[in-house]
Amino acid sequence: MNPDPVGGAVWYIETHLGGELSLAEIADFVKVSRFHLLRAFGAATGLSVMSYVRARRLTEAARQLAAGAADILGVAIAAGYASHEAFTRAFRDQFGQTPDAVRTQGHTSNIKLVEAFGMTENFVALEQPRFEQGRVTLVAGLGERYTFDTNQGIPFLWQRFVPYIGHIEGQVGFATYGVCCNMDGSGSFEYIAGLEVRDFSELPPEFRHIRIPQQRYAVFRHRGHVSTIRSTVYTIWNKWLPRSGYMLADSPDYEFYGEDFNGQTGTGRIEIWLPIKS
Repeated sequence: MNPDPVGGAVWYIETHLGGELSLAEIADFVKVSRFHLLRAFGAATGLSVMSYVRARRLTEAARQLAAGAADILGVAIAAGYASHEAFTRAFRDQFGQTPDAVRTQGHTSNIKLVEAFGMTENFVALEQPRFEQGRVTLVAGLGERYTFDTNQGIPFLWQRFVPYIGHIEGQVGFATYGVCCNMDGSGSFEYIAGLEVRDFSELPPEFRHIRIPQQRYAVFRHRGHVSTIRSTVYTIWNKWLPRSGYMLADSPDYEFYGEDFNGQTGTGRIEIWLPIKS
C-alpha cells in the first residue's frame, strides 16, 4: 500500500493532465482500492478525485486563454472536451464566465483558479485504536447522497434528524450513527444520520436504513469538538491506514456518537469506526 495515497494521486494527476485519466488508473498507480482513494482524497481535499481532475484541467485552460490562445476548440480538446459547447458549459460552471470572456479580458484575476493540491492540512495526533468485532446493527434515519464537493450539507441533515430521536418505533438506545455507505465510482456516497432500531418495519416513510454487517473494525476516539472531526478522519485515512498494514474491508464506515454526546455543545463521546479485513 502506498504510504501517501493522496500525495501520489495528486502527483500522478498533475503529470498526466494532458492525457486520459480515470479513477481506476489513478487508484492502481497508488496501489489502493478505488473506494479507499475516494475516501482518502475526499477527506484531504474536500473534492472527489475526478472533480479535482476537471477543476485542474479547466484552470490550466483558463491560463492558456488569458494568455491569448488563438483556438478555443484546441484548448477545449486539450482539456478533455470533445466540443466547444461542452467546454463552454463546464468552464462557465467552474468559473462563472465563458472561455471567450476570459480570453478577451486577458487575465484570470477575477476568477477562482484551482491550484495543485499541496497537502497543506496538518495531521493530528491519534490515540491508538482499539479493535472490535462489530455486531450486526440496523440503523435508520434521514439520508442524502453527497459528493466530497457537496458534503457541507451533512450538519443540516443532522439538524433535520434530531427531532425524531426518542420518537421512532423500535428505537434502541439514544446513541446515534453517521453512516457512510453506497459509494459509487464517481465519488457520490450516501450518508445516513440515524440510530439503531430493532427492525425496519415501522419506520417513517422518509427514512433511509442500512444493515451494518458483522465486521472487524479499528475504532478511533475523537477527543475534540465535533467541528474538528474532519482532521481526525483525514489523519486516519491518509496516515494511519496506509502505514498500518491493514486493508480496508468492503463495508460501511461510520461515526458513532455516544448517549452522552450533546448536539447543542458539540461535545461528548465520538468514535470513528473503520472496517478492516481480518
